[in-house]
Amino acid sequence: MLKKLFGKKSVEEQLVAPLNGKVVPIDEVDDPVFSQKMMGDGIAIEPTDGKVVSPIAGEIVQIFPTNHAVGIKTKSGVEVLVHIGLETVSMEGEGFEGHVKTGDKVNPGDHLITFDTELVKEKAKSTITPVVITNYDDVIESFTPSYSDSAVAGETSVATLQTK
Repeated sequence: MLKKLFGKKSVEEQLVAPLNGKVVPIDEVDDPVFSQKMMGDGIAIEPTDGKVVSPIAGEIVQIFPTNHAVGIKTKSGVEVLVHIGLETVSMEGEGFEGHVKTGDKVNPGDHLITFDTELVKEKAKSTITPVVITNYDDVIESFTPSYSDSAVAGETSVATLQTK
């Protein structure tokens, strides 16, 4: 009722692939924090290379010091986390290079992070990259994922979101 009184409208947004690769359901990620949606709902990508781009327009709200993950917040309040690989924080930034900083405005396809896929395969559990809406319960009315065997970073839609 208050939303109607104050004019807050539901917004539809598209998430595009942040990496080239295969888009899979988040519950296929071999880590319960992601597969059991403890951090929120989303998708995951099995990357074919190490260039990470923004999946959505917004502002960088967090870039981890190790450059293995980045958080983006949209104008409508959706918070998206791109977490490169599993157990990559233990690499302490080795093989990761950030190209953005907190406060930067980004659009879909803007370059965020580069990482060495071979090094991640060698030193971490997996290269699979969860893309999670961390405030899902607070802001998402509906979430429709789109799976693909060959998503193109910055172009292929991987989900349609409808905010509350």
